[in-house]
Amino acid sequence: MKLPLLTLCLTLASLLSVQPVSLFADPVNADKPEASVDFKSAVQQKLEPLKKQPALIHSAIGVTRKETPIPCVFSADDLNFHTGKTRILLIGGLDGSKASVNAVIEAVEWFYTADVAAPLREKFSLSAVPIANPDGWVLNQGPKNASGGNPTTGYPPLGDSYLSPTKPEAEYLWRWIGMHAPDLVLDVREGKQFEWVVPVDSLPVVQRLGKLLAPQIRPVFGWELISALAFKLPSNVGRVPALAVELDASSPRAFLPELLTAMEKSSFQSPSPARLELMRRQQRTPIQVATQLSKVYGNDLGRLSYLPVLSLISQIRLGELTDDHSRLPHVEKITQEYLKKNPQPLDNKGGGSVIAGHLLFSELTKATGNLDYLKYAKQAADLGFDDQGNMKESMPHHVEMSDAVFMSCPILAAVGRLTGESKYYDMALKHWRFIQKMDQRPDGIYQNSPLSEAAWGRGNGFPALGLALVLSELPSNSPLREQFVEGHRKHLEALSKHQDPTGMWHQVIDHPESYREMTSTCMITFSMIRGVREGWLDAEIYTPIIERAWNGIKTRVAFDGTLVDVCTGTGKQKDLRGYLDRTAILGNDSRGGAMAFIVS
Repeated sequence: MKLPLLTLCLTLASLLSVQPVSLFADPVNADKPEASVDFKSAVQQKLEPLKKQPALIHSAIGVTRKETPIPCVFSADDLNFHTGKTRILLIGGLDGSKASVNAVIEAVEWFYTADVAAPLREKFSLSAVPIANPDGWVLNQGPKNASGGNPTTGYPPLGDSYLSPTKPEAEYLWRWIGMHAPDLVLDVREGKQFEWVVPVDSLPVVQRLGKLLAPQIRPVFGWELISALAFKLPSNVGRVPALAVELDASSPRAFLPELLTAMEKSSFQSPSPARLELMRRQQRTPIQVATQLSKVYGNDLGRLSYLPVLSLISQIRLGELTDDHSRLPHVEKITQEYLKKNPQPLDNKGGGSVIAGHLLFSELTKATGNLDYLKYAKQAADLGFDDQGNMKESMPHHVEMSDAVFMSCPILAAVGRLTGESKYYDMALKHWRFIQKMDQRPDGIYQNSPLSEAAWGRGNGFPALGLALVLSELPSNSPLREQFVEGHRKHLEALSKHQDPTGMWHQVIDHPESYREMTSTCMITFSMIRGVREGWLDAEIYTPIIERAWNGIKTRVAFDGTLVDVCTGTGKQKDLRGYLDRTAILGNDSRGGAMAFIVS
């Protein structure tokens, strides 16, 4: 593709004549003592011009140590990995400079508003992380942030994410690039003069592009982000072509038209390896995803807890769906081996997780008709009653956490269905109300415990999944059904308002700057799928939500069963920061695998 000379001239002229809002203004609050700086307001004020663009979706890639959201903007095309457009990501302000932030905001504004850019919008989509180091930009202190780190270095980040005490910005940016999977990344920074930066170890597509960009440097060292993207896989997805540009703040120059023209002349090839990988992942059917997961999860039972048990139950279901008669005997063999070593499963420590693990026995009772399994399930459900058979105030081991809705209510409902005794349904309702009164906020979302109002992602996935399983067991004519349905709907309606544009839910539900978390998304999505199929949720409302979520989930399940951003095991935290700092696992994980398996 070749951009006509007249169009290029008009493009350059329009850019040079644009008078962007506060293009070279100092960051807000830059001269104040750090303790009094309002980082969030400064960033939001800077982004005001982009908020006027209807084509842009505003979100965040992560959060700094000052709890400042790291903003990003993108279009609907950037959510479609199968688009025919070439997807470009601009990164501004990683070096904390005003010049790079101004230039990226100006470039995005021009791309989505200028008439001369209209033909380019048919061929390209443009997204941006316009202020990648927001605290450093606000404080006007160069590449340093406000926590003693320099997020221009350290790629790929080492160690667990997103726990860096000094530069979490680098961790968030690295993984987000992998899941965003652009075809080209351009890191925009301030320099002494205008020049393109094409590292010697760039991907071939960037090397060809670089031949058309001048002036240019070809560094061997430094420029860690764009160099690492050429040979490392962010989020274990795929490589991403990348280069950089340095801008002279005293003599601004429009870089985007030059880049797009060079991309057309070089016949820039897309999709990128990262995008191709996500396209392949999204093309899988639920059965294909489940079959791949079954090779990794649901093949052992070292400890009776909900983690391995949900995968074992999923093995049974997969066998039923595919007429694979080997899966049920496989699960029975594993279970019998466990029972030989643990004849009294409830004697094992583990609290609510062990109670939930007894769902294995209720499922095997249904699948095999063998009532020997029922006694184990009944032993767990009977924990809700005293020696006289009266209902207790709640099931044990709830530790005041919203998790307990799942840990106990489904096993009670399952035993009620298998025995025909309504007292188990009554106890399920009583236990749910006990937790609901303690942990459900007025907006319908659950806080994880009374210690903090923070709405932990999995702390909402558990109640959603728990009530979906209860309603699956509860007879249609049960007098309790309306209460369960009404409460479940209220919760899911509240959650649906906080779904990320990518389809995911966040580590902290109502904090979009927290990471997009795998298990909570799987649990919430399962609940919605079950509700639509069984008729207690409106299909017209929830089907689009489910489809977005399922596409997001598939991108985070690799063909070998490895996963992206699974929150590690989490107890009660005293504040929001406690939940933001829970490790986001990248790789194999029994908890994440179980939740991905049940929703597949």
